[in-house]
Amino acid sequence: MPGERTEKPTPKRRDQAKKKGQVARSNDMNGAVVMMASLMALGSFGPKLTSNLEASMYHGLSLISTPEVVSEKGLGNLLATTFKSAGESVLPIAAVCMIAGVLVNVGQNRPKLNLSAIKPDPKKLNPAAGLKRLFSPASAFEAGKGVVKVIAMTAVVASALLPKLDSMAGSVGMSPQDLLNTLAGTIMTIAKRGAAAYLVIAVIDYIFQRHRHEKSLKMSKEDIKEESKSQNVAPEVRAAIRRKQLQAARARMMAAVPQADVVVTNPTHFAVALKYDGAKEAPEVLAKGPDLVAKQIRRIAEENGVPVIEDPPLARSLYASVEVGQQIP
Repeated sequence: MPGERTEKPTPKRRDQAKKKGQVARSNDMNGAVVMMASLMALGSFGPKLTSNLEASMYHGLSLISTPEVVSEKGLGNLLATTFKSAGESVLPIAAVCMIAGVLVNVGQNRPKLNLSAIKPDPKKLNPAAGLKRLFSPASAFEAGKGVVKVIAMTAVVASALLPKLDSMAGSVGMSPQDLLNTLAGTIMTIAKRGAAAYLVIAVIDYIFQRHRHEKSLKMSKEDIKEESKSQNVAPEVRAAIRRKQLQAARARMMAAVPQADVVVTNPTHFAVALKYDGAKEAPEVLAKGPDLVAKQIRRIAEENGVPVIEDPPLARSLYASVEVGQQIP
């Protein structure tokens, strides 16, 4: 069918998508890798973490048992020592998680600074668009994925916990240290199995995200022909085409000035023509421009009996924030 997107995206198409922040990325992959890294870090640094915290607690209790020492050194010194010991113990684990998070993001997509992706967009605040996204197929897939994750995690916890119910029932007479070691081993086993299941789900999700991203970038044969034509045109010809397009757009804009209800001016530097028919939520900008374009807008408005109002702050704000054809936010 004509216009059907069946062709692979060109490099230019991919670059344009990256500039807009459209990349294949799985948030579940980030969470799964960081979770696995944290478990590995706990397995490596856990004993040292426990011993450091235990030593810090003994030190704090010994100081508390001798109030005269605390009063001499001050309570702040005691708290500083405690927090320093805790920070030094947790720092290696936090560093491993941070490095894993950075590497998995870099692995999914090569890093590239994109300021346009964080630029405020008023369209994202539109409730109708938000409801449309809420009931879109992508949202349904995310909801289904969440249900699958809950079911998978429940199955993993059950498979790890149910076989050990009898042994846990026999741990009633254990010493606190042995009971703590037993519980720690059980919890670590459940966490490792959960992380492995989460990683499998994340890999499936990443494959799906790449497939959906590639499908969204596909082009029609007409798109490829137009892109090829634009690349083969000389720079001078492209510049001439852009000038003619700008001239045509300006002519259409000037032709719409007589339909305006009011023209707001700076009074000489800017002019913005507005139209409001009551059927829309807010006035619409029909034309705008600085200096000579503003002068022409004022001249056409006066010739057609359109009121011209001088309001410099409003004119500057409208010119800077609202494009032609858009409603005032």
